[in-house]
Amino acid sequence: MNKGVSIALVGASGVVGTKIIQLLETRAFPVDKFLPLGNSTVGSLIEFNNNQYQVESLDNFIPEKGQFIIFSAGSSVAEKYARSFVAAECFVIDLSSNFRYEDDVPLIIPEINGAILKSLSKPSLIANPNCSTAQLLMALKPIHDRAEIKFLNVATYQAVSGTGKAAIEELHNQTYFADTAGQSTVYPKQIAFNVIPQCDQFLENNFTKEEMKLVWETHKILDPNIQVQSTCVRVPVFNGHSEAVFFKVSKEISREEIIEILENSSGIKVLDDPNKGVYPTPIENASDTEDVYVGRIRSQKLDDETWISMWVVADNVYGKGAALNAVQICEELLSLNLAK
Repeated sequence: MNKGVSIALVGASGVVGTKIIQLLETRAFPVDKFLPLGNSTVGSLIEFNNNQYQVESLDNFIPEKGQFIIFSAGSSVAEKYARSFVAAECFVIDLSSNFRYEDDVPLIIPEINGAILKSLSKPSLIANPNCSTAQLLMALKPIHDRAEIKFLNVATYQAVSGTGKAAIEELHNQTYFADTAGQSTVYPKQIAFNVIPQCDQFLENNFTKEEMKLVWETHKILDPNIQVQSTCVRVPVFNGHSEAVFFKVSKEISREEIIEILENSSGIKVLDDPNKGVYPTPIENASDTEDVYVGRIRSQKLDDETWISMWVVADNVYGKGAALNAVQICEELLSLNLAK
């Protein structure tokens, strides 16, 4: 990657936007021109590669100035601008859920289905997956390749950073200031010292939208034949999503085989030594980390069926669930010489 490109970032001052900037720097992405964009933050300063940049107005932005445009500003902003930017011959990577389930928009985790990018013949709109889905499928894909997954049940324990700055502040205030305990504006119930079995809004089937994202995105990215059931829970953790994962596979596979498969998979780190208390946790393994961490691996026979259990932890902001995956998509596009 020696050719510098122009890259625009919508939502550069947000929780995920700041991590995207950090990753572009640490991974030495070849940026020739950096263009931070926003509406409410116009004129504020953003630092990138030791230089100061003013946030430009998204409404007045000329999209032809950016070869890659990353949207990290929510569904309504993406809906308003993304497709018109693609029409202006820009690659658009959107981190919102707005386009993920549209047939003409690839939903990409580079390590899993990045080959789809090779089929692109012109600038396109590309969707980034949900944070919980990304770390989950990173852990499941190499096992699915060896022993096909038939049924999947997952319970997520999601950090407040996934909701944004206001949620982080709400947890902080409820935890450290007694007079704010019980005062909730971001979540439907107090989050400090509590767990809330609701992420996003409830749908007609009594699952939440976050739970259905895991279903829809597993089907689109990994395999439409996997039966998926999920429960998504918000927990009083500042950063780092955790998942308890249970799945049935098509043939017998041992714990030792699973560990070997995962240890030889890109982007995965196995932390699994129960006798020594070794397993991943958000506070230890989800602070500006790129890898997906897997532990508590178990394999058991139940009525002649093989069931696998795992514990999966990842940084949902900096890591695979958001910033890292978006930057990796840009890196892949650049390596394919698709940027004009």
